[in-house]
Amino acid sequence: MNNSSGINRANLEYIEQLYADFKSNPDSLAVEWRSFFEGVEFAQEGKFGMSDKELAVFQLIQAYRAEGHTEANLNPLYAPKESELLSLKRFGLSEKDLSAKFQVGSLIGKQGATLSDIIAQLKKIYCGTLALQAADASPKEVQWLQTEFETANAGKLSLDDKKNALSSLTKAETLEKFVHTRYVGKKRFSVEGADSILPMMDTLVNKGTGLQVQEVFVGMAHRGRVNILVNFFGKGEEYVFGDFNGPLELAEPVEGFDGDVKYHLGYVSEKKTANGTCKVTMAYNPSHLETVNAVAVGMARAAQDALGDNTRKKVVPVLIHGDAAFAGQGIVQEVLQMAGVKSHTVGGTIHVILDNQVGFTTNGFDTRSTRYASDAAKMTFTPVLHVNGDDVESAVRAMDIALRYRQEFGKDVVINLICYRKYGHNEGDEPAFTQPQMYELIKAHQTVREIYGKKLVAEGSLDQKFIDDLYQKAMDRLQSIFEETKKTAPKLKNFKFEGPWKGLRRATDADFEKPANTKFDINTLKKIGEKIGSFPEGFTPHPKLIKLLETRKNMGAGKDPIDWGMGELLAYGTLLHEGSSVRLTGEDCVRGTFTHRHAGMYDFKTGKAYFPLADLNPKANLLVAESILSEYGVLGFEYGYSNQDPRSLVMWEAQFGDFVNGAQIVIDQYIAAAESKWQQMSGLVMLLPHGYEGQGPEHSSARLERFLQLAAQNNLQVCNLTTPAQIYHALRRQMHRDFRKPLVVMSPKSLLRHPRAVSTLEELANGQFQEVIADTVDKSKVDTVVFVSGKLYYELLEEREKTKKDNIALVRLEQIYPFPAKQVTEVLKSYPKAKTLIWAQEEPKNMGAFQNVYFKFVDVVGKAGMKLGFEYAGRPERSSPATGSTYRHAIEQAEIIKSIFGA
Repeated sequence: MNNSSGINRANLEYIEQLYADFKSNPDSLAVEWRSFFEGVEFAQEGKFGMSDKELAVFQLIQAYRAEGHTEANLNPLYAPKESELLSLKRFGLSEKDLSAKFQVGSLIGKQGATLSDIIAQLKKIYCGTLALQAADASPKEVQWLQTEFETANAGKLSLDDKKNALSSLTKAETLEKFVHTRYVGKKRFSVEGADSILPMMDTLVNKGTGLQVQEVFVGMAHRGRVNILVNFFGKGEEYVFGDFNGPLELAEPVEGFDGDVKYHLGYVSEKKTANGTCKVTMAYNPSHLETVNAVAVGMARAAQDALGDNTRKKVVPVLIHGDAAFAGQGIVQEVLQMAGVKSHTVGGTIHVILDNQVGFTTNGFDTRSTRYASDAAKMTFTPVLHVNGDDVESAVRAMDIALRYRQEFGKDVVINLICYRKYGHNEGDEPAFTQPQMYELIKAHQTVREIYGKKLVAEGSLDQKFIDDLYQKAMDRLQSIFEETKKTAPKLKNFKFEGPWKGLRRATDADFEKPANTKFDINTLKKIGEKIGSFPEGFTPHPKLIKLLETRKNMGAGKDPIDWGMGELLAYGTLLHEGSSVRLTGEDCVRGTFTHRHAGMYDFKTGKAYFPLADLNPKANLLVAESILSEYGVLGFEYGYSNQDPRSLVMWEAQFGDFVNGAQIVIDQYIAAAESKWQQMSGLVMLLPHGYEGQGPEHSSARLERFLQLAAQNNLQVCNLTTPAQIYHALRRQMHRDFRKPLVVMSPKSLLRHPRAVSTLEELANGQFQEVIADTVDKSKVDTVVFVSGKLYYELLEEREKTKKDNIALVRLEQIYPFPAKQVTEVLKSYPKAKTLIWAQEEPKNMGAFQNVYFKFVDVVGKAGMKLGFEYAGRPERSSPATGSTYRHAIEQAEIIKSIFGA
C-alpha cells in the first residue's frame, strides 16, 4: 500500500475479500486497508467494484503520499523539478482525465473532485515546503504521519507564535551580523542560512513541556553552535565577545585546565515555558563532528534511568547534524542502530540535518551517493521530514510533528532542513573558489528573517515598523553588551559539583598516594557469593555451567580460592548492595569473550535470561548486556552515560583489547582530554583483554602504549592487574573515592583460569588495591629487581622457581599511571643490595609501557640517590604488535625470560 503496489487488477479477488471483511468488521483489517475503504463507497449491489481509472487515481494518491517529496519545493536556492515518479503517464492517466471526477479523492478530503483538483490538493499537501518520506515505516506510523499532513489547517501558527518565531530569527541574525562586523574573518561557523533552527528549538521545548518532557540533551557540531548557545541555551553574549577579544579565565583557577575554542563548548540551563521548566544541556563536542551523537544519547539514557523514566518520554535527545557528516560518518549508522536496542535505547532521538548543500568545500554530489543527505536513516526505516529552510513556519511545524511522533512511537525521526550557508566553511574562507554559481545565488538571496518579515506584512499580521524596531533593539542591545565586555571581561564559570555530581570533587596529586577504603563485611560477602552461584527453582542452566556454579558457591563460602570472574562479580554485587548501580556493555560481555564471567545465564530449555545479581538491591540497577558490534558508538554512549551519572559503575568491555582502536576518537577527544578541555569528568571503566598468548597481531595487544601516551595531569588510571583481588578493589575504588577518573584495565585472557592467579575471600573483604605488589623473597639476597606488569609475572615466577635464582626479585607494577612513585621508591629501598633494575614486558620495545616508565624509574632512582643500572627485557622494536606464528611466539617468549634468568 505504501508504495502503491497493494492494489491492482491482478489481485482484485483478494481485495474484494478484504472489502467484505471491512463491511463486517473494520477493525479486523490493517490500518492502511481501512484507510483505503473508509469514506469511499465502491460497492455495486453489495460487491466491491472499481474502474481502472479510479484504481489509477488511487495509485496516484498513494504515489504522492510516498514520493511527493521528490517534487516538493525544498531548496531555497533552486526551483523544484517535475518527478517522473508522479507523472500521469506512469499510472495510465493523461491530461484528458484531468476534468474527470473521482470518488477516491475522498481519501484526501476531495470526494468526487476532478483529477485536476485532486492533484492540486496533493501538491499542496505533499509537495510544498514541508514534505514526507516515510514509506518504509510501519503502517501505523505511516497512517499517523499522513493524517498529520492531510489534516486541514494543521500547523497554523497563532499571532503570538508568529511573533516568537520572528523574534527568534531576529536574535539569530543580529548576533551573526554584529559579530561579522566587529570580528572580521574570525571563525564562528555562522548559522546564517539555517536560521530556522532557532525557532525550531524553541518549539521543541515549548511544546515538549506539554508532552511530559523535562530535559533535552543536544549534540551538535560547529555550524550554528555559538548562536544556539546564546539564543536558545541563554549563554551570555558577553562570553562570546570575551572569547573573541582574548582567552577568558576561570573565575576560580583550576590547575591543569587548558580550555577549548568557543564552538566546542557545552552548556546547561533551564528554560521556562507556559507548561513548566525544561532543563537543556548542550554536550561538549570536539572537531570530530558526529562523535558527540553517541555521547549525547548516552547522557540522555543516564538521565532517563536516574528519573526512573521507563517510558522515556521525560528526556529527549536532539542531534543536529551536518549534511555531509550525516551521509559520510559511520558513527551515524552506529547511533541509528542503537536506537532500538534495549540496553541503549533512549525512546527515540530527534535528528535535525542542517543540509547546507556543501561539505567543507565539497559539492553535495561528491559527499554521498544518494538523493538526500538523510538517506542513511532509511536503513532503520526512520521517517524523514524534509523542509525548506527559508520557510520558518514549515520548519516549526516539522519540529512539532517530529516531537509528537517521537512521544507517540518512541522512535527516531529525522528533519532534513535544506538550507545554505551564507559564508564559507568558516568566515575566513572564500567559498566561490569551489561553488562559484551557488554563491552568486546566495549573495542575492534574502535572509530567512527578511523573507518571513515580508510574509507577515503581506498577510497583515505585523507592520514593517514593528519588524524594523525589533531588529534595531536587538542590535542596540548587542552594542551595549559589547562595550561593557571591552571594559570588563567576564570570567568563565567553574564546573559546579551539583545534581548527580553533588558531593564529589576534583582530584589532587595527593589523592593518588592515599589508599581507598574498599573493605566489605565478609559475612555479607559470603551471602553475595552464595547468590552468584545459585539459580531459581525451575531454571535449567546449561549443563556445562552446573559445575561452575557449584564452584562459585564454594568460592563465596571461602572453601575454594576466588578466580577472576568471581572477583569481578563480587565487586559488582558489593557495589549493588551498597546502592551503586552497575552497567556493563560490550560485544560478548554477559558470558565474557573467554566465557569467564557468566553474569547472566540462559535457561537451556526456554532461553529465558537470569541474572543472579539483578534483584540484589531494589535501589540499585544491574545492566550487563551485549551491544551492537561497535566500538566507536558504544564506547561514546557509555562515556556520555558515565559523564551524566557518576554514581553508577559504568563499564565497557572490548571483545579483544586490540579492537579498542576502532574507538580512538572517543578515547583521544573525550576520555583522555575532556577534563583538561572542558572540566568534564568521568569514572568510565574500560576492560581491554590484553596479553601475548600466540594468538596473532590482532588478538594480543590492547595498545597499552597509546593510553600511556595520552596519560598526563592525572587524567587516566591505567592498570595491568594480576589477581582477582586487584580487579575487585580497583572496581570498588572507582565508586568509593569522592572523585572520578577513567580507569583503563589491561584485562587478562589466560590469567582468567591460571591456577596461581587467585585470591582469598579475606583478601577481598579486608584488603585494598595495591599499586605495587612487592616480592616475598629474602631481600638481603636480591641484587636484581625486575619490575613487570600483567601475566608475564607468572611466567617469570615459574622460571625463577625452576632456576632457584633467589637474587632476583619480581615486583608487579599493577598501576602504571598515575605512576606510583612513592610506592616504587619504598620497594626499591627495601632491596639494599640491588644493583640492577630491569623493566620486563611482553610487548615490543616501541610498544607497551617501556618508553613511558623508563623516565619515571630514572626519576625515582635519581631522587632516592640510588645507584642502579637500568635494563630492558622484552621484544625488540616491531611494526606489528605480535607474530602470527605460535611457534615463533614461544621462541620470543623464551628469549625474554632467558634475557633475565640466563640459559
